[in-house]
Amino acid sequence: MTYTTRNGVRYPDLMLEEPETAPGKYGLLRLRYLEKSDPGQLNILLLEGALNSHLAQIDRQVRGQVEQTMERLVQRTKLPDKQTDPLGWAGTMNSLRQQAEETAMELIYGS
Repeated sequence: MTYTTRNGVRYPDLMLEEPETAPGKYGLLRLRYLEKSDPGQLNILLLEGALNSHLAQIDRQVRGQVEQTMERLVQRTKLPDKQTDPLGWAGTMNSLRQQAEETAMELIYGS
């Protein structure tokens, strides 16, 4: 971090970070976690101008893990036929997605 001295006082040179994109679902969950449980880390990310990239990285990681877990779960699960039982198929897929998201929460709450 760089500083500028004015009247004998050192001020950090703060620059606003250009957002990559708006944070996704998992990035917003990470932001809420930091606000409530780790405000010190949130302040560090803000001061370094790294918050948006951190949230985007967490969002990408969690999405990737959820998709990989979903693929494994779908392979191991006997799904109802989508044509004859669309509600059963949708319910099973929703259940699998919930399981996949639960396993990925460690990235949000533990990184």
